[in-house]
Amino acid sequence: MSFQEDGFLVLEGFLSADECVAMQQRIGELVADMDVPLHCRIEFSTQEEEQLRSQGKKDYFLSSGDKIRFFFEKGVFDEKGNFLVPPEKSINKIGHALHAHDPVFRHVTHSPKVQALAKSLGLQMPVVVQSMYIFKQPHFGGEVSPHQDSTFLYTEPLGRVLGIWIALEDATLENGCLWFIPGSHTGGVSRRMVRAFAGLKLNTRFLGSEPVWDDSLFVPTPVQRGALILIHGEVVHKSEQNLSDRSRHAYTFHLMESLGTMWSPENWLQPTAELPFPPLYT
Repeated sequence: MSFQEDGFLVLEGFLSADECVAMQQRIGELVADMDVPLHCRIEFSTQEEEQLRSQGKKDYFLSSGDKIRFFFEKGVFDEKGNFLVPPEKSINKIGHALHAHDPVFRHVTHSPKVQALAKSLGLQMPVVVQSMYIFKQPHFGGEVSPHQDSTFLYTEPLGRVLGIWIALEDATLENGCLWFIPGSHTGGVSRRMVRAFAGLKLNTRFLGSEPVWDDSLFVPTPVQRGALILIHGEVVHKSEQNLSDRSRHAYTFHLMESLGTMWSPENWLQPTAELPFPPLYT
């Protein structure tokens, strides 16, 4: 199995159990201190129409690239925006700048292990473009439909975005491990989410459409806590709904080789003067 051939690669035992626990404990603190305004309690979905309606129209998502913000599962609020389940069980993910603003996650993202891995892959001037903590809650952690990360993080040329996905708990068939189509990273990008304006208000829309992928092409990738999965920006992957009674926490971030690369000005996520994409190598 090779990253060049398959578009993904599993590295078991990348982090120790203690390193995983430290991140989980830190997230517990962030969730305990969470104070989310009612108008910001948007549901997160990967289904295209819902995504455009609930994310694209909300400044909360589009301005989260340089902040630590909270995104929720479906059905966790009543019509008034009050929690129907305990808040810590309601969150889909936290994004998109943990790597910049939280010392625990900054330390992991820029760790000597991660820097050595990037150098071994030949990255010369990698920058960190975003980070997310994904909860995959028991019983209702939502499915993530088949997609390519470069749909959302587009570069010219392609092939310059790399996902780093770290399992902080065992990821199993039952609790929603990742599935990949090996070799699907060589066919370009079929769909892009781009910035669009509805009047004066920033929104998003999709260009192109996601092909209907044959389920039999997907290979499940269960891993143990501490494993790291390298994800090519164009490889097609998905995860199923978590129907088990165990969560599937993961920390993931994306690197871009900045040397000779243009980050699309149409991407939803843009570097800011306050937070340019930080270099990985320190």
